[in-house]
Amino acid sequence: MSRGKLGRYPPWPGKIVNPPKDLKKPRGKKCFFVKFFGTEDHAWIKVEQLKPYHQHKEEMIKINKGKRFQQAVDAVEEFLRKTKGKDQASSHNSSEEKNRRNSSEERGKQSAGEEKRKASLSEGKLKKGTGEGKKRVSSVSSERGSKSPLKRAQDQSPRKRGRPPKDEKDLTIPESSTVKRVMTGTVAGFKWPPSVSEPVKDSDPHFHHFLLSQTEKPTVCYQAITKKLKVCEEETGSTSIQAADSTAVNGSITPTDKKIGFLGLGLMGSGIVSNLLKMGHTVTVWNRTAEKCDLFIQEGARLGRTPAEVVSTCDITFACVSDPKAAKDLVLGPSGVLQGIRPGKCYVDMSTVDADTVTELAQVIVSRGGRFLEAPVSGNQQLSNDGMLVILAAGDRGLYEDCSSCFQAMGKTSFFLGEVGNAAKMMLIVNMVQGSFMATIAEGLTLAQVTGQSQQTLLDILNQGQLASIFLDQKCQNILQGNFKPDFYLKYIQKDLRLAIALGDSVNHPTPMAAAANEVYKRAKALDQSDNDMSAVYRAYIH
Repeated sequence: MSRGKLGRYPPWPGKIVNPPKDLKKPRGKKCFFVKFFGTEDHAWIKVEQLKPYHQHKEEMIKINKGKRFQQAVDAVEEFLRKTKGKDQASSHNSSEEKNRRNSSEERGKQSAGEEKRKASLSEGKLKKGTGEGKKRVSSVSSERGSKSPLKRAQDQSPRKRGRPPKDEKDLTIPESSTVKRVMTGTVAGFKWPPSVSEPVKDSDPHFHHFLLSQTEKPTVCYQAITKKLKVCEEETGSTSIQAADSTAVNGSITPTDKKIGFLGLGLMGSGIVSNLLKMGHTVTVWNRTAEKCDLFIQEGARLGRTPAEVVSTCDITFACVSDPKAAKDLVLGPSGVLQGIRPGKCYVDMSTVDADTVTELAQVIVSRGGRFLEAPVSGNQQLSNDGMLVILAAGDRGLYEDCSSCFQAMGKTSFFLGEVGNAAKMMLIVNMVQGSFMATIAEGLTLAQVTGQSQQTLLDILNQGQLASIFLDQKCQNILQGNFKPDFYLKYIQKDLRLAIALGDSVNHPTPMAAAANEVYKRAKALDQSDNDMSAVYRAYIH
């Protein structure tokens, strides 16, 4: 089974379904509309990329031992079991239907014979009459005797040849439903049309786009796939367009020909740079601790001696650092970004900071003729390594377009949120919810323990309910195993909670849940948990 040019990801199971009526089939090579098990995403997939599930099942499982993939395989097996049961029932029903049909046809023949006999008698009686009577009898006989009722109904059906009936919608072909899974977001760049009133044209089906205007991508023969393929226009006038998940990609993206710089190789930055390089981008890296650059130099990156040097030698420079102070120092400090900015140079800050900080940085960059985009990312180290981050962007719309291949390399989803500051605010709200939820999980697990309940049973129950999620399962497993290796530093989620609370204060909006969670994280920091994973907040409850 082919796995694309780079062959990084294994195949992914899916089933062929009928597309929505308003979704046109892409031109060019023959393809099918596929729904992917475990992700509930959809995409147009070329026919040569569909492989029989049973024939390639073992190979797939050997390639990918991930939990998410196993869940998808389990879903396939459950589907096949149900399909088999339906087929058996259908076979039984078909047999009964065949018997009924034969019986009906036999009755039809008998009826036709009876009609002929009556017609013959009538014809004899009317022998002396006009020929009109003969014609009338002959006509009735022909209409009633030439076709059975079933055949007439089939002939009168408006359904065209080759098109499945309505009751066959969501028809699957299990033996031809395994599609390949390769690089994240692996398609060419895309452009944005000037007006939201224009129709959606060919768009990247392997990368979620949530934008202020509709998208088009003339270089790819796939159409945009929206949630039930529907474009939602909100009261704000923004339009959200959702394409199929980047785990179900076809081929590899076309990297931009622009030179890319990247500043900051922490938990998030390292995964991002690795994916940029694997997707063929030309990347120059810098990190405060220079030794962290060595691995990426071996992978083909270039080394920048200072942030100013990276910016001056690259077309677009990304940065991902820990907090507002680090973000400001990187731009305004000695040999900082600002010293390398000149007209046309682009700077994209991916750090999670407050709106005031990012607005200040945007102003100084633009004052030197540069272009600015904020693009904080939601996710953790694993999602960064997998190229599955969620990107929130705001600022220069043209720069957002120029970053398309980079965003597809590092993430599964991008949102464009308008003017500078909006992405910072949204990111803080997202992390406020996540941090508060983590504190609640830890609180529930400790309460279960002190009341004599099984923590594992609690997790099992939660995993079967509406709260079930990868996040819940992973963080609970961390706690149960006592493994707090950082995937998202506790000190950073506490920083985000603090900034979110300040955001609420700035608009006089209460944030009592976040405030309570923040106090628990502060307690965990006092217990030396800052550099552990955010799930280590659990330890604040047991000391």
